[in-house]
Amino acid sequence: MVNLIAVLVALAGLLAAAAHGGYLAMLGSAANRRAGGGPISDYVRSRVPVAAATLGIALLALLLATGDSVTADILAIMAGAGSGVMGYQSLQSTRARLRTGG
Repeated sequence: MVNLIAVLVALAGLLAAAAHGGYLAMLGSAANRRAGGGPISDYVRSRVPVAAATLGIALLALLLATGDSVTADILAIMAGAGSGVMGYQSLQSTRARLRTGG
């Protein structure tokens, strides 16, 4: 039962981290095609390490969830939840910053 929860939490974290990375990729692509998109492109480049780190932690959580140990499952739950929350908050902060134009 714990293993199923760990897998589901790790997948949710992976989804949130991938959504943040995908949103940054979309923004970067649009900024590069547009005249005057330099500041947004610079901002996207500064946020890519955060997206990569959360994606890496989510993948680690999924890897931990494949084991048979309850301890690994608990670590996978913590890592998956942490990466999911961080990815979601980063996505929301990026959207909020670019919505206001700041």
